[in-house]
Amino acid sequence: MDSEYDIIIIGSGAGGGTLAHHLATNSDQRILLLERGSYLRREKENWDSREVFLNKRYDADETWHDKDGRPFRPGIHYFVGGNTKVYGAALMRMREKDFEEVTHVDGISPKWPISYKDLAPYYLKAEKMYHVHGKRGEDPFDPEESEPYPYPPVSHEPRIQKLFNDLQSIKKRPFHLPIGLKLDEDNPHKSPCIRCSSFDGFPCLVNAKADAQVIAVDPALESSQNLTLQTNCFVEKLVTKGSNVTEVHVEGGKKYKAKIVVVSAGAINSAALLLRSQIQASCDVIGRHYMCHNNTALMAISTTPNNTKFQKTIGLSDFYFGDDNYSYPMGFIQMLGKSDETMLEGDAPKLTPKRMLGAMADHSLDFWLTTEDLPDINNRVIIRQDGSIQLNYTPNNQKSHGELIKRLKGMLNAIGCHTHLIPQNLYLRKTIPIGGVAHQCGTIRFGDNPKTSALDVNCKFHTLDNLYVVDGSFFPSASSVNPALTIIANAMRVGDHLLERLKS
Repeated sequence: MDSEYDIIIIGSGAGGGTLAHHLATNSDQRILLLERGSYLRREKENWDSREVFLNKRYDADETWHDKDGRPFRPGIHYFVGGNTKVYGAALMRMREKDFEEVTHVDGISPKWPISYKDLAPYYLKAEKMYHVHGKRGEDPFDPEESEPYPYPPVSHEPRIQKLFNDLQSIKKRPFHLPIGLKLDEDNPHKSPCIRCSSFDGFPCLVNAKADAQVIAVDPALESSQNLTLQTNCFVEKLVTKGSNVTEVHVEGGKKYKAKIVVVSAGAINSAALLLRSQIQASCDVIGRHYMCHNNTALMAISTTPNNTKFQKTIGLSDFYFGDDNYSYPMGFIQMLGKSDETMLEGDAPKLTPKRMLGAMADHSLDFWLTTEDLPDINNRVIIRQDGSIQLNYTPNNQKSHGELIKRLKGMLNAIGCHTHLIPQNLYLRKTIPIGGVAHQCGTIRFGDNPKTSALDVNCKFHTLDNLYVVDGSFFPSASSVNPALTIIANAMRVGDHLLERLKS
């Protein structure tokens, strides 16, 4: 045995990194954080569109397979901080109704075993920790909160302010998108964030994005003597005996022991680890109910130039739970980072003149549309005979997603755009939905009933006394907002449970 610890956390992203910080700064427990990747290198290529999007410089060099056995390269990232190193840092709370049973056109989004009120204080802590900028009261479906956002909303640049005003003129209710970043607009000479165009989908060269490495892991390592980080450690399997995980086996032969083991490798890889380890739940749910949202990146062409650099400042939830013409939930619209000529090159026909691509990029307004996909027992993670991952996924709830796209198209004239939309699939590495795994969740769901869930309300395995899961795997439903803030908040909630447990 290489070492023994009080707690081992596998994965350093939104869930694992936050939990490591919470436990290390609030206890003297000996904690080992295992990350399969290394630190993402700070280099000029961090902000190079060709390197990031076309050459996939920071994507894992892996091959997975879809339900028909076709290979694909997933848009997944193995670094300290996990996928948060390249996320767009849109940190939104799920709506109160999202925690209840919701009827969709294709079926039921199930009720959670906890309510919004259970998570509300942790949402507030998460917003403070991850430097979330926003403005309470603008979003009509934002849950009630007595405290303001910890940081002021990110201001709109002129073309985006016009978009904001145009949306209001047609009786829509746009709001400042809650964004996690280290920005001080009142004192730009002191601000880590410089409001550049290389934010959404890029690593941050100046460490101004509120990712799990910058916000959680590094500060915990600096302030605590009880946290150990091991990088380049791929966990091959967990060994169990009776009702406990007794050993954590890392590639290369190392073995570790701990009183508590927490899995947080992302919904797909966490499920894969449990399947490799032949860990059984009370029911056949491990790896099942995979969700990733119905996501579409669309580009509108403004009739006037759009010189915006930091574009990701508007959210629109007017259609979240439907409208007068469609009674089912449709989802959420938000801005994407600004397209440039190089990003468009990847989707364009080969002989498209660069001049045309440049003109399109100069006039682009870029939108990200998200509709909830429903948990389906047949959408699942499978381990193939060669040990690789197979992701079986059939989209659902697509009619509602189509309705959301229609709503955006119907507003184009009013927001100063030409009357057509251009798909911009590059953000999802051209493989929708299989390759786009940024919003992965649901493969190890929690619940009150061991017959329908793998985890209890504290995200501990029903069948094992010392195994927990704190990434997006625990979601029983996906809602229509980005999952990161809920993962972060839940990690803090589970962290408080573990602190109480370890006192006894």
